[in-house]
Amino acid sequence: MKILIGDDHVLFREGLRRLLEQLRENATFAEASNFDELLDMAASGAASGEGYDLVLTDLRMPGWPGFSGIGMLRDRQPNAKVVVISASEAQTDVREALENGAAGYIPKSSSVKIMLSALDLIFSGGVYVPATVLREGTETDQRGGGAVMPPSDPQLEQLLTQRQREVLDRLREGKSNKQIAHELGLSEGTVKIHMTAIFKSLGVRNRTQAAMAFPQSHSA
Repeated sequence: MKILIGDDHVLFREGLRRLLEQLRENATFAEASNFDELLDMAASGAASGEGYDLVLTDLRMPGWPGFSGIGMLRDRQPNAKVVVISASEAQTDVREALENGAAGYIPKSSSVKIMLSALDLIFSGGVYVPATVLREGTETDQRGGGAVMPPSDPQLEQLLTQRQREVLDRLREGKSNKQIAHELGLSEGTVKIHMTAIFKSLGVRNRTQAAMAFPQSHSA
């Protein structure tokens, strides 16, 4: 596995590299200290036929062009998972990152267990939205993604967090974002973030396609 890390703090890059070595023993790493360097490394890798499997980027590092930078990285490394790892825990940043193509958003305050679980979810094809950012719900599951509930369809179990499956179940019942928010004790903004993650995880574009993507899950 080839991993490209972009962050302007060298100690954080070193710590992240050591953490990722636990996830993939034979991983190789490249590091960039600003966005222009990160983009150049992504582009040169593509030009030489060297594709990365994972690109990790901080927000607002030197040269950061805004959230369009995520799309720029994806254009240069279309087969890579582009994941934001940031000190920001603002919902607006999470939503902007997902809407611009990020495969996940991991706060730097996350524990080692949560970070590894988040990356496992992302490599399974899911999109990680952290409960620490959403700050809603009570007991969180092992992936840090929402309230604990009984297991559902195995494919959904792999692709979505438990909170996302709760939202999907209510979407399938034809409920609006406002109704879903009321039933789950969430804000409408949080429901929209979950919807964006669900659509990306399932590879669909709208609510109807999401409702038809998998058989009905069996939550209580």
